[in-house]
Amino acid sequence: MNRKYLYAVLALALGAASSAQANDWDGRWYFAPYMGVSSNDDSRDTDATSLMGGMGFGKYINPNTTIDVFVDRVHRTRDLPFTSGWNNLNIGAAARFYFGDSDSWQPFVMAGVAANNHRASGKAPGVSDNDSRQSYGWAPAIQVGVGLAKSYNDDIKFRAELGYRYDYDDDSKLSEENYGDVMLNVGLMFALGGADAAPPPTPAPDAGTAPAQPGQPGQPAAAAKSCRELDDDKDGVNNCDDKCPGTARGVIVGPDGCEQKITIDLRGVNFKFDYPKKGETDISRAGLTEGSMALLDQAVDVLKRYPNIRVEVAGHTDAVGTDEYNQGLSERRSRIVYDYLTSHGIDGSRLAGPNGYGEGKPIDTNDTKEGRARNRRTELNVQ
Repeated sequence: MNRKYLYAVLALALGAASSAQANDWDGRWYFAPYMGVSSNDDSRDTDATSLMGGMGFGKYINPNTTIDVFVDRVHRTRDLPFTSGWNNLNIGAAARFYFGDSDSWQPFVMAGVAANNHRASGKAPGVSDNDSRQSYGWAPAIQVGVGLAKSYNDDIKFRAELGYRYDYDDDSKLSEENYGDVMLNVGLMFALGGADAAPPPTPAPDAGTAPAQPGQPGQPAAAAKSCRELDDDKDGVNNCDDKCPGTARGVIVGPDGCEQKITIDLRGVNFKFDYPKKGETDISRAGLTEGSMALLDQAVDVLKRYPNIRVEVAGHTDAVGTDEYNQGLSERRSRIVYDYLTSHGIDGSRLAGPNGYGEGKPIDTNDTKEGRARNRRTELNVQ
């Protein structure tokens, strides 16, 4: 009953598991139509191969795993002395576990269960018309498989799969119980709807919100001839409010006059799923989301307004994926921002980096989608 194929598919699945690696993932639902052929169990006494077609509806439940509900149909032609056909309609659910880097071909393993509706029309000579074992019914089925997947773009993924389905049908033929069929199919996964919305951009500081700088206008107006019109350390904070008198010239301070580490927040500079790709340096193909360019332009403006500020360009990711993968992704993102700043007049001597910190410096939980979105960020840290 083709059971040897089951062992072969399981061996391939175990081999594929040795290359496991987590990935960034897209949390949208997807529609997955597919077509292929079924290599039929010899015990069915049908044609050797039959066309099959189906469709699935699924979702990534974590970076490596999808769950599909599916329906497919196989039409077989029965051999003599039977006549007509033997149709199987399968309704079920399958999980797929993907391995490797989503930039390239990803192997995967599949396991699933189904309810198999069998309709074997036509009877052998001498079989009673009242014999229900020759007609219509339902039976359980299980299936396993291996395959390869490749992203075409943000919304479409190609999938090819070799599977084995074991059909617990003991009604369609008097002399047989259960059948094992090998399936080979190809299809596409179409993401439904837009990608997960990026968190709202956090405006970069401008001349009105940046920390006080020596010689900058805009300090609080003096209420009277008092400490409020005096600034002995020339840090831009009057003596009444200055809790750190004697701050060295040029040190960036907060409203209390004390030294302050400033971050020009670029969490609004977001990238599309799994962008930029390896080796990409062109910002127009880096996958920046809507609004990101405007935020980068604001950062350029702030750096030009405050030429004494030196910043580190730092990229960060969430905790989804391996340390190695996230390190490379954070470095690519910080490099894109670094190159944009230098190409718009910011001298490289004022920029430390670009540095990637992978998932090592979260600012929120990685247990929720919202928290992970905040952790996927690029920062300009004032030195």
